[in-house]
Parts: sequence; structure tokens; C-alpha cells
Amino acid sequence: MPVESGSNVAARQAKQKRKSHSLSIRRTNSTEQDRSGLQRDMLEGQDSKLPLSVRSNLLDLFSQIEREFENLYIENLELRREIETLNDRLAAEGQALEGADLAKGALKTKASHSTSQLSQKLKTTYKASTSKIVSSFKATTSRAVCQLLREYVGHRDGIWDLSATRTQPVVLGTASADHTAMLWSIETGKCLLRYLGHQGSVNSIKFHPTEQMALTASGDQTAHIWRYMVQLPTPQPVADVTQQTPCEDDGDFSDKDEADGEAEGPNDCPTVRVATTTLRSHQGVVIAGDWLVGGKQVVTASWDRAANLYDVETSELVHSLTGHDQELTHCCTHPTQRLVVTSSRDTTFRLWDFRDPSIHSVNVFQGHTDTVTSAVFTVGDNVVSGSDDRTVKVWDLKNMRSPIATIRTDSAVNRISVSVNQKIIALPHDNRQVRLFDMSGVRLARLPRSNRQGHRRMVCCSAWCEDNASCNLFTCGFDRQAIGWNINIPALLQEK
Repeated sequence: MPVESGSNVAARQAKQKRKSHSLSIRRTNSTEQDRSGLQRDMLEGQDSKLPLSVRSNLLDLFSQIEREFENLYIENLELRREIETLNDRLAAEGQALEGADLAKGALKTKASHSTSQLSQKLKTTYKASTSKIVSSFKATTSRAVCQLLREYVGHRDGIWDLSATRTQPVVLGTASADHTAMLWSIETGKCLLRYLGHQGSVNSIKFHPTEQMALTASGDQTAHIWRYMVQLPTPQPVADVTQQTPCEDDGDFSDKDEADGEAEGPNDCPTVRVATTTLRSHQGVVIAGDWLVGGKQVVTASWDRAANLYDVETSELVHSLTGHDQELTHCCTHPTQRLVVTSSRDTTFRLWDFRDPSIHSVNVFQGHTDTVTSAVFTVGDNVVSGSDDRTVKVWDLKNMRSPIATIRTDSAVNRISVSVNQKIIALPHDNRQVRLFDMSGVRLARLPRSNRQGHRRMVCCSAWCEDNASCNLFTCGFDRQAIGWNINIPALLQEK
């Protein structure tokens, strides 16, 4: 009669243990819904200052955590049983070889190999489970209320840049590839004025800090300074464009929706055709411009690899800022100091210091691996840079050797902006998404893109407006429209 070996007996016992254990797991899962309902009833009966919806979300989250650790504990028990089974089998095989030196070497090798496999499996299991727990936390804490309030439609080509005025009346300005710049009423979405002075794509628009003047940069190798006078229309009742929506919507659009943005430009809009001042020193496309603090000087960035500093009153070239190895992509000035930052396709951005009239220093920063699409100052001592390498980095002006925060995304980042009051970074992406992060790199929200909301093509630029009670964030894209958003970040997230 055949006799069953010791190793087979051990394997069969381990299999029976796993089978009985799996049955206990099924019984546990079958009572999970009853337990969840009981816990919710207990919650409703407890006194708490938290809203019931918040308490319910917390309960769901902790239930998920409990289930994850329960699964980890069960897998750990099963792995321990398998290790014991292997040890018993290895011990039996070692006795059968009667202590030969060759057998000892084989025994050690086999034990080491089995242990390493189990160790790797344990690491993989724990890592995957921990990732699930962390992602569940992120999904819960990244909720914010975002509301699409207004769409500004009228350009005949993509919109490259936009900004809001710093003085009253507060209006929105857009710069488009259709060779025009437009001023819009934020509350009504009506075009107030159209500038027709450029012969090429208008790539940038920035407003004077105290006067009704605009600076536009163009593909015709010039930058224009022009004055405007607008009168805001009487606000009309706002149509119910959308409802308040959590900013984590994964909805998408098809290319068929692009035809919706092909509206004709407003024909009854007043026009300005002649610039007050024309700046002509560049030998290539002027891609961006900005006003220095005080508004007496402007800086422009060009594809001729130089940034120029001009005197506004005389329109004379004061300094030519050279040193970049490739085309410039953006320039920005500090809100309170005579500092300029320029970004370039050479993967660097440079900080130019004009605070001392006799010394004009420059610092080069090489924190990215691809084109630096924009670099902007914050009210404090920080610089935020975005790049085609799909990262955004926050730098401290006092110590620029390494970033204090790095944000990694899944798409190239275009012209970013930082909220003065809330210190939130708005990231427009090539993949039509707009994401919001705080200065420490924690993701706060993603603007909704469902129910025909949001952009249908690349989002080129974002701009915050702290002086408007309703719309406090604007975005524009190559779908020929600008969008005004109301962003409401919960106080708990802002404190973090």
C-alpha cells in the first residue's frame, strides 16, 4: 500500500487551511453591508458638530482603511503558513540527503531562493495596498467647489494669453492668434473694445498697474502700448450655465464639440487701431511682455533669444537682456521689486535684478529637463516655474539651489498663475485640463470638464483676478474661448 510522503501531507494540510480561511472571509464580506448600516445608524444618534455628509465620508474612508489592513493581515497569515510549509519540506529533504556537503549547499540555495521570493511578494503586496490607501485619502481631501460662471466667445482663432486689469473698472483682456486683443465685461461676457493695431498673432496682454493702458506683444516683432476707455454695461441676470461641481470631474469631450466655439467676432464692438507707443527693437517674434513695478518701464521677451527693457515715456531701449541659448517663452516682473524672470526653450529660466541702478545681476537656474514655458513671481519671495517636462517647481528667492516643492503632472504645463490671496497655483495643460495646487505641491482640485463645460483644446494660459467678487480665475485655450470660474477652496485645505 503506498505511503504518503511528509511533504505531500504538509501541502495538503496547508491547502485545507487556506480553503477554510477563504470561507471565513466570504462570511465576513456577507455581513459587511449590515455592519455598515449599523455604523451609520450609530453616527446619526451621536452628537457632533460635523455635518452628517462629512461624518459619512469619514466613516466610508475609515471602513476602506480597515478593509485594506484586514486584507493585508489575511495575506500575511497565508504567507506565514506557506513559509512554515516550505521550511518543513526543506527540513525533510535535508534529512533524506543525510547531511552530505553537496546537499547542504543545495538546501541553503533553495531556502534562500524561496525566502527571497516570499520577501518580494510581501513587499509588493504591502506597497500596492498602501498605495490604495494613500490614493483614497487624496481623492477625499482634494474636493473643492468650482463653478463655471461665464464664457467669453468672439475670437476667430486660438487665445494665447489673458489677464485682468489692476484698476477700476475691472475688465478681462485676451490676446489671440487672430491678430486682435479684446477687452471684456467680466460680469456680462460682452466685448467692450477690440485692438486691431498688430499685423501678426497677439501673444501676450498685460495691463498697467495704475492707468488704463495695455501692453501687447505680437508675432509681427513689435510690442504695442495703447490706451483704452471702456464703460461697463448694466449687469444682466446670470444664466444658469452650470451648477456647483466638485473639481474632480473626469468627463471628456470629442473633437465634434470644437465647432461650438466658432462664433463670429462681435461686429458692434468699439475698436482701437493705433498704438500710443510701438517698441521695435526685436528681430523675432515677441512672445511676452510685462510692466515693471511703477509702470514706467516694460520688459519684452522674444524668439531672438533676448529680453528688452524699455522706457515707456521715450520708448527707448534701456537694456538688452541676453544670455539664453534658445528662444524665450515668457517673462514676468515682481509685483513690488525691480526683478524680472525670463524663461526659455533652453530648459532654464533667469532672474534679472535691477534694484541697484549700478549693478544688473543675473542668475541662471537649471531645474527642468525641457522647455520652461513660464516662470512667475509670487507676492512673497517665491518663483514658480512650469515646463514641458510635465513638472512645476516652487523656488525660494533666498535659496535657489533646489526647489522647495515639485509638482509632477501627466501633461505639458503652459502659462501658470498664482493667486495672491489664496496662494494657489493654476496649471493649464496641453491635455485640456486645468489643475490647482497649493504652494507646498498638494493637489487641491481639477476644474470640471463634463456636461459641455471646460476647454475642448489645449489650455494656453490661466490668470487670477483678486478684485472681482464672482470670477476669480480665468483660463483660455486654442478652442477660441476664455472661461471665468469661481473657485472656492475649503478653509481646512487652505490652512494646510
